[in-house]
Amino acid sequence: MYKAIKMTEITRLESVFQDKVDKEIKVEAMDWMPEAYRKTNLRQISQHAHSEVVGMLPEGNWITRAPSLKRKAILIAKVQDEAGHGLYLYSAAETLGSSREEMVADLLMGKAKYSSIFNYPTLTWADMGAIGWLVDGAAILNQVMLCRTSYGPYARAMVRICKEESFHQRQGFEALLELSRGTTEQKAMCQDAINRWWWPSLMMFGPKDSDSPNSELSMKWKIKRKTNDELRQQFVDMIAQQVKILGMTLPDSELKWNDKRGHFDFGEINWEEFWNVVKGNGPCNKQRLHARRAAHDNGSWVREAAVAYAEKKAAAKKQKVA
Repeated sequence: MYKAIKMTEITRLESVFQDKVDKEIKVEAMDWMPEAYRKTNLRQISQHAHSEVVGMLPEGNWITRAPSLKRKAILIAKVQDEAGHGLYLYSAAETLGSSREEMVADLLMGKAKYSSIFNYPTLTWADMGAIGWLVDGAAILNQVMLCRTSYGPYARAMVRICKEESFHQRQGFEALLELSRGTTEQKAMCQDAINRWWWPSLMMFGPKDSDSPNSELSMKWKIKRKTNDELRQQFVDMIAQQVKILGMTLPDSELKWNDKRGHFDFGEINWEEFWNVVKGNGPCNKQRLHARRAAHDNGSWVREAAVAYAEKKAAAKKQKVA
């Protein structure tokens, strides 16, 4: 009898919750929500936060080797932005009941995922431009959609993140544009970076809709507004036009405009490579996690000092009140 009443109440709450989502009313941290909704958001937001933090590594690798003071300053600012994005997102994820320590521990143990794109190496300076244009460009399509996601803390965090990411994409394109107008060697470097980052960028949108187990509920709950394949097609249509300005080509012999569909057709992604990288076997998976673990261990004294300072302030305040 108790279980029947409980299930009836849950069914009622789920109906009220879905009605709120359908009416575009934001879900807030203290609102009742289905456990699956909470877990889905927690997984997505924490993975997004991990991606921002791990994403600092391939670019930070080039700060000391930037070709000019201007490029160095731009790259430092970008890496700093990404650190901030990680903090916003960890804070949003914490509202769903998981501590930052738990989330970081999951990352360091290899339990939590982050975007597979950051497991590819940055081999030349042109990669900084390709990451800005292609990787951040793909991220923006995902993230602009998330400004309207149904979970309020996530949606609000994304507003500022998207503003900053739009600068990153433009900076990346401008860096490639300068290379594309340079020497023969610089043009070749530009084309090589595009060749290497194009397919991994397409993989950023995730598996095909038919292979994405979370898409249906995410769309129903308006966590996502467009499917993986819809966003991927939008990205291809955008980049296929922009690459013409660079005077470069995309490494896809099947890329061509389809009048009937009103979109560009494009080749098949190497899904075997995609799943291999996701499972931790990419070119730099082990290197990225090793770097994060080392940074976490080396920064332990900062965390300990912060706790000691907070305790000292609290004790002083308590003594003053007494």
